[in-house]
Amino acid sequence: MNETFLSIWNFITKVWAAELFGAGTVTIGGVLMLIVLFALVVMAERLLQRLIIRRFLSKTRLQSSLQYGLSRIFGYLLMAIGFYIAFQIAGFDLSSLAIVAASLGVGVGFGLQNIINNFVSGIIILAERPISIGDRIDVAGVAGRVTKIQLRSTTVVTNDNITMIVPNADFISNTVTNWSHGDPKVRIRVPVGVAYGTNLKLLQDLLLEAAFEHPKALSNPSPLVIFTEFGDNSLNFELAVWTEEMTATPIH
Repeated sequence: MNETFLSIWNFITKVWAAELFGAGTVTIGGVLMLIVLFALVVMAERLLQRLIIRRFLSKTRLQSSLQYGLSRIFGYLLMAIGFYIAFQIAGFDLSSLAIVAASLGVGVGFGLQNIINNFVSGIIILAERPISIGDRIDVAGVAGRVTKIQLRSTTVVTNDNITMIVPNADFISNTVTNWSHGDPKVRIRVPVGVAYGTNLKLLQDLLLEAAFEHPKALSNPSPLVIFTEFGDNSLNFELAVWTEEMTATPIH
């Protein structure tokens, strides 16, 4: 029994210490240990990120999107430090790995340009806050309400209730229309065409009555009926109504 156990132990020890690729310091045991340590680092990062938000950032006046961004940056720094320590504990020679990483870094860098660009753009968005969660925006042909801002992308729910993931770089490189920035009041213009000879006083009264009765229309500033042009077959007006609760992109 003891001899069997000893032979099994010797076999495990031999496999554990077996070198990979003839690299000397890279062994099967080291790789397995590195995988376990990586998993522990990822779990620790997620737990600490939640702890930071609940115990510290949630007590500040920072917007939730900025709180999330700061916690993610802290998480990335923690993972970088944790991975470095994991390599050391697993017995990897980082000086030799640095040469390989440097040679791969050039090629990988080109492939990660878009990711890095979006990441940096996310930091700029969280710092300058041109958009916030709940804002109704229009960018790169996507119109809707912002529901989540992350370091790489921003989630926008369109007027058709479709979730769109927009790369953060689009908010930096394109013109962004933010209907909610600063002052939430927005004027919606509804085009109305009527036949020549229509009672214009009655038309104005009916349009204003409909506007004042709408639950989302503001009375101050008050709605207006504006004449825009003589059409080929109609007199064209616009009903201008102010609101703070947009459900669609304003008509202009």
